Amino acid sequence: PSKSYPPIRGPLEAQVPPPLSAFKNVEVLTPRRLLKVYAQLSKSRLTFLVVLTAMSGVALSPLPTTIPILLSTAVGTALCSASANTLNQIQEVPFDAQMARTRSRPLVRRAISPLHAAGFALVTGIAGPGLLWTMVNPTVAALGAANIVLYAGLYTWMKRRSIYNTWVGSVVGALPPLMGWTACGGKLLPSATYPIEYFLPPILSSTPDLPVNVALVDNPLAPLALSILLFSWQFPHFNALSYMVRESYAQAGYHMLSVLSPAKNALVSLRHTLLLTATCSVLIPLSGLTTWTFALVSFIPNAICVRAAWRFWRRGGEKEAKVVWHHSLWYLPVMLGLMMLHKQGMDWL
Repeated sequence: PSKSYPPIRGPLEAQVPPPLSAFKNVEVLTPRRLLKVYAQLSKSRLTFLVVLTAMSGVALSPLPTTIPILLSTAVGTALCSASANTLNQIQEVPFDAQMARTRSRPLVRRAISPLHAAGFALVTGIAGPGLLWTMVNPTVAALGAANIVLYAGLYTWMKRRSIYNTWVGSVVGALPPLMGWTACGGKLLPSATYPIEYFLPPILSSTPDLPVNVALVDNPLAPLALSILLFSWQFPHFNALSYMVRESYAQAGYHMLSVLSPAKNALVSLRHTLLLTATCSVLIPLSGLTTWTFALVSFIPNAICVRAAWRFWRRGGEKEAKVVWHHSLWYLPVMLGLMMLHKQGMDWL
């Protein structure tokens, strides 16, 4: 029997392009859509959290400030965060494309060109520290620039090389409250003229009846306590989240503790949850940021989080990880709100 073979196409026929119906229509970048893309490049929710923590440093500082400095700090911090997040996404396009949770980012779906995104990162990366330098002070500007370098540089580079990328990322998250504190004129390093002050509980104080000198709250221990709170909070938050999406991280080749050692990942989360309890119960009121009433009030939400972190470590399941992550979402705003409610020298009545 004769065999039938497919017709041989000539060189011109092989180069015939597919019909236009085979192509996907690209949306025109109207100003409204462009702003939406910029918000996605900036990771707007993360940027909002960064600005919120920077403003907590301003709110808890005993030093006065002005509205122009307050607004400049907020806007400058947001611009620095936008630049860092955009530079991070530019470098991670091939890896974001492999993960379901990041597959819809603007650069992955080609809603914007890498050159355009790089231009946006450059403008915000210059405008943020520049605004902080001219309108606030050089220290805040240096911290904002350091945030960009650490996040878009060292942290992004380490994500595919070492599990310690999480620790570097936590340092990045601990810098914004220091920016808010120094925006008001506070200093970060102790000296002979700027010593560390300790605010003992009234029961241990030699003069329990005398009013507290609020001016002494402006000491290096106060911003250190606030930054430790932000540093440690990120471990139960991120470690629980990374455990829930560990398959995606493994597929993209990220060196995450949740992928390489899930048990140790949960243990680190528990350690820092306990450290959060110690920070709120001892270090923060000892620094003078709050009264010692905060140590008692904050113990209840901390106990709830410790219980969840303990179960996550003991059982190591996704259900337990999800509970820890959900607790981390309300923990930070609740704790910062309680700190402002019990701020040293504040009389709400």
